[in-house]
Amino acid sequence: MSARDWIEKDFYRELGVSSDAPDAEVKKAYRKLARELHPDANPGNADAEARFKSVSEAYGVVGDPEKRKQYDEARSMFGRGGFGGGSGFDFGDAFGQQGGGFAGGGGGLGDLFGNLFNRARGGGGGTTARPRRGADVETDVRLDFVEAVQGATVPLRLSSPSTCDTCHGSGARPGTSPKTCQNCGGVGLVSRSQGAFAFSEPCRDCRGTGRIVDDPCPDCGGEGVNTKTRKLTVRIPAGVEDDQRIRLAGQGEPGRNGAASGDLYVRVHVTPHPVFGRAGNDLTLKVPVTYPELALGTTLTVPTLDGSVSLQVAPGTTSGRVLRVRGKGVQRRDGQSGHLLVTLQVAVPTDLNDEAKAALAAYTEATTDFDPRPDLTALVQKARQS
Repeated sequence: MSARDWIEKDFYRELGVSSDAPDAEVKKAYRKLARELHPDANPGNADAEARFKSVSEAYGVVGDPEKRKQYDEARSMFGRGGFGGGSGFDFGDAFGQQGGGFAGGGGGLGDLFGNLFNRARGGGGGTTARPRRGADVETDVRLDFVEAVQGATVPLRLSSPSTCDTCHGSGARPGTSPKTCQNCGGVGLVSRSQGAFAFSEPCRDCRGTGRIVDDPCPDCGGEGVNTKTRKLTVRIPAGVEDDQRIRLAGQGEPGRNGAASGDLYVRVHVTPHPVFGRAGNDLTLKVPVTYPELALGTTLTVPTLDGSVSLQVAPGTTSGRVLRVRGKGVQRRDGQSGHLLVTLQVAVPTDLNDEAKAALAAYTEATTDFDPRPDLTALVQKARQS
């Protein structure tokens, strides 16, 4: 992709957000589109795969605060419509063909262009041939509740920029090698003067890379990087929480000029359990009980994630009481586990037969001295007396 093509693309439109959208909105839009367009969700759909690549490319720019700033500045210089639209800008000026047009613009212009153009070619940014770390990559996985608590091994299928297998990142056809640019001495920058001003700009011969590839690799077109699908197996540790990110060092985009690769961040989404809840390292469980079970006491058998346990309910236990089952929660990193917190809740029957109604009436007669709400009764009596 040429520098002109890269800047003329409207990455904000690609993501469906405005140019002044906050970073959180940009990320949310990207994650939504990435889930909808991911090749795993659209097997055999070439249009969805192409759109997925375009969305990933857009987020690679506007999802990075520094690169987004540079992109916005470049669009402001050239006009929102790119290089057309009556801006009168000659792109050759950016490479020093007519350097006088920017003599008053400051020496940062060349640095700005170099960062943008190297990024457009799949690199990690920068105007010189110095090693640049690869960009970080983020993907999403969904686990069920039990997998999140106990840990799981999940396969991932990623479509992202990777080091070309044919040239191993050199950009040159196998059997050949890139050579140092003679114009800039491998630095990627050349200096120009215009009157009282001096500024640096990307080398025209090597386009800021510091290297010349005479015989480009046929698979990556001389970039050293191409987009491909790769499979990974990721171990999700026990106790991972919803929306937590797992970092896989060195599994992101490849670095440039021998630099380290970026990292892969796996964001975990946990499907809620129909029965169990979670509070930190503790699991929670609500257990319906009858009034007689609380009043007279009983033994309850309740489920855990790996079996069941028996709980003793003492006579006179109140509704809402929380019983703790030690060690049946989420395993912590120190090897210990959280607890299972069981909340007892009275279940009130909605339909009683005649025998049950008679038994309750008899119970009411036998417990006329029992007031379940003495504090409220006292307030009512006080209000009547006043």
